[in-house]
Amino acid sequence: MKKKLLETQFALCIKNSGCEDIEKRKFYQILPDEEAACEGYLRVIDESLEDYLYPESYFIFIELPPKVQEAFIAAV
Repeated sequence: MKKKLLETQFALCIKNSGCEDIEKRKFYQILPDEEAACEGYLRVIDESLEDYLYPESYFIFIELPPKVQEAFIAAV
C-alpha cells in the first residue's frame, strides 16, 4: 500500500487467521499509519474498539458513500 492514508478509510476483512478480534466478512475503519503500511500492516479499529495492527493482506479496501461512513463512525 503506497498511497497516503489521508481520509477515513474502510476495509472488508477477508482473513483472520490467529486474530480473534477481527471477523471475516465484516467492515472495519482503518486509521492512517504510514509506518505500519510500509511494513505491510494496517491500523484497524477492531472488535475491542481499540486500534491494533493487522496484516494488510487480511483486508480489501472499500469505498463507502459519505452517509454510510458517517453512520458507521457514529455507531462505534
